[in-house]
Amino acid sequence: MAVIERAEITMVNLSPKVKRVDAIQVFESQETPILTVYDSDGASGTGYTYTIGTGGQSVVALLKETLLPTLIGQDADRIEAIWSCLLFKTHATAVGAITSLSLAAIDTALWDLRCKRGGLPLWKAAGGFRESTPLYTTEGGWLHLETSQLVDDAVAMKEAGFRGAKLKVGREHINEDSGRLAAVRDAVGPGFEIMTDANQSFTLSESIRRARMLEEHGIAWFEEPLPADDVASHATLARSTSVPIAVGESMYSLGQFKEYIVSGAASIVQVDVARIGGITPWLKVAHMAEAHNIAVCPHFLMELHLPLVCATPNAKWLEYIPQIDDLTKTAMRIENGRAYPSDEPGLGIDWDWKAIDGLAMGREVVAEAA
Repeated sequence: MAVIERAEITMVNLSPKVKRVDAIQVFESQETPILTVYDSDGASGTGYTYTIGTGGQSVVALLKETLLPTLIGQDADRIEAIWSCLLFKTHATAVGAITSLSLAAIDTALWDLRCKRGGLPLWKAAGGFRESTPLYTTEGGWLHLETSQLVDDAVAMKEAGFRGAKLKVGREHINEDSGRLAAVRDAVGPGFEIMTDANQSFTLSESIRRARMLEEHGIAWFEEPLPADDVASHATLARSTSVPIAVGESMYSLGQFKEYIVSGAASIVQVDVARIGGITPWLKVAHMAEAHNIAVCPHFLMELHLPLVCATPNAKWLEYIPQIDDLTKTAMRIENGRAYPSDEPGLGIDWDWKAIDGLAMGREVVAEAA
């Protein structure tokens, strides 16, 4: 039996490659704790988590003070038991963002370790359903961009083989959003999917009003129209429109997804592997959605979500937002608008430790067997 003997955390603060503005915020930085765990056989696994703008140091503190000391000495193969143990260890702060993000760093590292020890890539170890997945881009659809810029990016991505693009909505007047969507639709034609994302910025009445406008443009989905904790209003909205309602990036537990699914409040689940607490609960959400005939289209983290999307039968899309290119030796393989997971054992992320050290805010051994 191989037990966890040591853990190291490296914190990297990444600046977005382009200006990112949505209806409620500007993305100025991404704090990225990277965790490596080592077992008694000398094998290691690396995982990570993230926060947008703030909170990264709180994640590191919870890992250092509570979670990693508990992890030391645990059987590395008992991932489900470890996840449950650590969740209970933090039950006073769960369900919550910092707890889930911290659990994700450990869980993804343990899955990386398991896959490396077993000689399997994550996409096969977690299910192995498909060998590639279609991409849609978000990176050229930010709210501050001029309409001509939205059009140029969507056309360029279509020419590159991408099957869709997401546009942020939430301009002050409904006609502004409508005009931007109409211009992109005219440019890309009817066969190219256009997704929309309101980032929780609308009231119920305004969401219903805007959804009727979205129907006119053949929109693929209406993402986070309302505050994420308002399940009842999402259910009311879903009943009022033919546009699929997509939610999930702001949910942090299996139970929150269950409430949306059984209430008919969403028809697309956008579970984020970091915000849900790791690969272990991510797969549970995906399979729960599958049992209800609901698609999974995860939020962000394309490098980590790629193998999970390829593992899961009901996963339809991978969101293209370059995130950790500066921290890896090998970029994600993309051909004609499709992404292909790595066949190397592990998560499929080829970390560049020299680059990481150059950008790191610090690295330290935070837990070690006596």
